[in-house]
Amino acid sequence: MRVLDTATQTALEAETVAPRDFLSIFAKRRDTGEIVEDCYWSDEGTISADIIDPITGLVASRTFQGGGAMIQTSAVPLVVGLIVQNVTAQFSQVDDRVQQLLRTYDARQARVELHRGMVDPQSGLLVAPATPRFSGFVDQLEVPTAKQGDEAGITATLTSHTQETTRSNPATRSDADQRLRSATDGFFRHVTTIGEQNIYWGQEGA
Repeated sequence: MRVLDTATQTALEAETVAPRDFLSIFAKRRDTGEIVEDCYWSDEGTISADIIDPITGLVASRTFQGGGAMIQTSAVPLVVGLIVQNVTAQFSQVDDRVQQLLRTYDARQARVELHRGMVDPQSGLLVAPATPRFSGFVDQLEVPTAKQGDEAGITATLTSHTQETTRSNPATRSDADQRLRSATDGFFRHVTTIGEQNIYWGQEGA
């Protein structure tokens, strides 16, 4: 269950706000390797909005690009436990900002955050900092080739960080692998031969 702040709860009950999605992608510049914030929101124009950082819990301000760059995001599944969540985000392929994301930046495995904020239609401002709904990384990025006369969108599949719990450990139970961690650690020094040794219980071995 999500806990809403008082300002958001009051505005929702009065039906005077409109929900908006705010997506932040922490991509990498291809030329320098620098991490940059590339932020979009589901409305027109550019907005400087406050969001709650899902890592620190503190309020941060980011600038989000609108104008149809981000077409839509799918619903965020509400799950309990360590179930992997998947969310898709669709972008316009003809938007200059999206082209920069694809060509200047490397968004593969980039960290992403999805927030939901309530905008007051009268002022155009958030009634409270946008709250985090999803945190993960870009798992797949599909860039189809459009047919003549058609416009193809870009689909990003976002996966929650809980996917890391499904990864297997590539390390082997060997003396060589153990000594990579510590050259003096001989815990596995007999692991390859212990299965061939006979252990005698209650009598002297022949």
